[in-house]
Amino acid sequence: QVQLVESGGGLVQAGGSLRLSCAASGRTLGAYAMGWFRQGPGKEREFVAAISRSGGSIYYTDSVKGRFTISRDNAKNTGILQMNNLKPEDTAVYYCAATSSTAQAMSITGMSGINYWGKGTLVTVSS
Repeated sequence: QVQLVESGGGLVQAGGSLRLSCAASGRTLGAYAMGWFRQGPGKEREFVAAISRSGGSIYYTDSVKGRFTISRDNAKNTGILQMNNLKPEDTAVYYCAATSSTAQAMSITGMSGINYWGKGTLVTVSS
């Protein structure tokens, strides 16, 4: 079992930045590919970014490319999502996720292959 806890959400103006963290406990996070999803108001949960176990492969949804950066520190059992140049449409609850599959599979199949979810952290971007 892996427990995931997100932090770092909050209220920010458009153009600002936030840094989300995902702290894992239980089994080592390094045993899993991990990623981030988000669910905006009235929307379905969608894939945002994924990173492989080693950090060598990274995937983003098109709308965040060039603005968001996913990383991980396996020694600290932590994942990070650095979000820059935030837009109002980025407003959502952001969820950390871990999968025993691959980061590429996560980017393609979305929620179906996820083994563990965090409870989410709210990001609100004002215009």
